[in-house]
Amino acid sequence: MLDRDMPRADTPWRKLRRSTHLVAGVAVQRSWTWACSKATIGPDTPAGRRFGSMGPGSIIAWPTGALVNERAIHIGAGAVVASGVTLSAGWMPDQPDLPDEVLRIGARCLIGRGSSLVAHRSIVIGDDVWTGPNIYVTDMNHGYDDPDLPVSRQYAGESPVEIGDGSWLGTNVVVLPGVHIGRHVVVGAGSVVTHDLPDHSLAAGAPARVVRRFEPGTGWVRAAP
Repeated sequence: MLDRDMPRADTPWRKLRRSTHLVAGVAVQRSWTWACSKATIGPDTPAGRRFGSMGPGSIIAWPTGALVNERAIHIGAGAVVASGVTLSAGWMPDQPDLPDEVLRIGARCLIGRGSSLVAHRSIVIGDDVWTGPNIYVTDMNHGYDDPDLPVSRQYAGESPVEIGDGSWLGTNVVVLPGVHIGRHVVVGAGSVVTHDLPDHSLAAGAPARVVRRFEPGTGWVRAAP
């Protein structure tokens, strides 16, 4: 057996260092938990009062993502916006001509961590809508009509987005401008929603298409290809 394979003696110094690491780790974890609880945004906090409205019991977890023009953002009661979520209203911070409501999140919603809701004209999310992490919803996209102009400087017109009550959007779902998602709709993880989805349907894919739908008196059936 080589010397490097021999077990090291558990000296008092190594015991002290190991104990110090354990204590420090617990201290960091507790400090982080305390910081998260204190930095959480609620309706009665200074940051919460910057929103157009924020219902009782709703929270935005810390660390937050970008929060742009909160005065045009409305959040219903009991909603949970997880950490790292971007909520943006309008084209630029402190936009002077911004309408009173550009982005609305309904009551009892859950917006998964790392998601982005980017509204220029209107995004309305109904009550009891839950999402997985890292979804992206926007009502504006870039154009590409002019081949001599960078795509980043070309804008397609804004088109409102609406997500109906009781729907579920899986991880990494993208919802593009002009889409209306009905009530109690399931959108599979990784889907890109480019067109309307009817009530009580299950959609998946890129672009998303309805693969199952609910028929009263029959139940859930496969959608026609």
